[in-house]
Amino acid sequence: MFFLFLQDKPDTLIRKIIHIDMDAFFASVEQRDNPQLRGKPVAVGGSSNRGVIAAASYEARKYGIHSAMATVKAKQLCPQLIIVQSNREAYIEASRVIRSIFHKYTDIVEPLSIDEAFLDVTFSTHENRSATLLARKIKNEIHEATGLTASAGISYNKFLAKIASDINKPNGIFTIPPEDAIAFLEKLEIGEFYGIGKASRQKFHELGIFNGKDLKKYSKKDLIQWFGKTGGYYYNIVRGIDNREVTPHRERKSIGAEKTFENDSSLPSELESRLLKIIDKLWLDIESKSIEAKTITLKIKFHDFESITRSNTLGIFIKNKKQLTERALKILRAEYPLEKPVRLLGVSLSNFRHELKLPKQMNLTF
Repeated sequence: MFFLFLQDKPDTLIRKIIHIDMDAFFASVEQRDNPQLRGKPVAVGGSSNRGVIAAASYEARKYGIHSAMATVKAKQLCPQLIIVQSNREAYIEASRVIRSIFHKYTDIVEPLSIDEAFLDVTFSTHENRSATLLARKIKNEIHEATGLTASAGISYNKFLAKIASDINKPNGIFTIPPEDAIAFLEKLEIGEFYGIGKASRQKFHELGIFNGKDLKKYSKKDLIQWFGKTGGYYYNIVRGIDNREVTPHRERKSIGAEKTFENDSSLPSELESRLLKIIDKLWLDIESKSIEAKTITLKIKFHDFESITRSNTLGIFIKNKKQLTERALKILRAEYPLEKPVRLLGVSLSNFRHELKLPKQMNLTF
């Protein structure tokens, strides 16, 4: 159980943050609803040669299968892999039930996606004030209501709670109290710090930094010199510093649509025809939300999975689909001739006139 205030600074509040992360959410929903899939390697996603894995069960993950992997590669790794089409309605309904459980314990809930969220229970009115016991009750209630398991991480800030939820997955729970945070972070391998990917990890290793203790040896100036502004983030997190609040309503930065094609192409006429269909889909979403934006971003993913993005910010807000279409085509045509065939195109809008709040139910993209 946490102390509510720092002992040496009685006016400094220590928050109690829970991070709940559902275990292999999409795949677990499929296994729950179809008993024949239980205990077997299952992946949710496209089954065609152009398909991409959206989620994998823990049985499938043992073979190295993960989200965003091409279906062809996943089948090579695990020939007995069972591919199922996504059931969007079932995922949204399960998420709705889970979200309602969160709000029984606190109103300060920040959804990160359809299957994970931060909860601030510092001032929870629940009879049990222990964040760890509250997390356990939430996990149990989720399982009773949905038949699904979740993992929970508990600490005094979002960064540590996020890391803690991965410690004992699946169906695990782990608490990092304030008095243990520094020792925990010093022992943590550099690749396990949330926000450090493969490229950054390699750079850290080249610098002789393999864990938190190594990282703490360097000044903020050194880290900013090596990693830019992100260096300041690294300096803080290894010292357990993360002052971000759990925010129930987050501003949505962009809204977009994309499509993976059945066949790669580098022909301008084919790409532009496909782009127009994507814009049609995006504009329906834009109209339904009655929003206006200034910045258009085009995403191009090539056959070898390399991606590029190109953005254009207008001096005016886009008022109609014609404006969007003309600008998007102009951005695409500026890339001609394309050196490699394209497998995916996407268009997104940002820089909104008014703040766009995230919907109560998150959109699913596969």
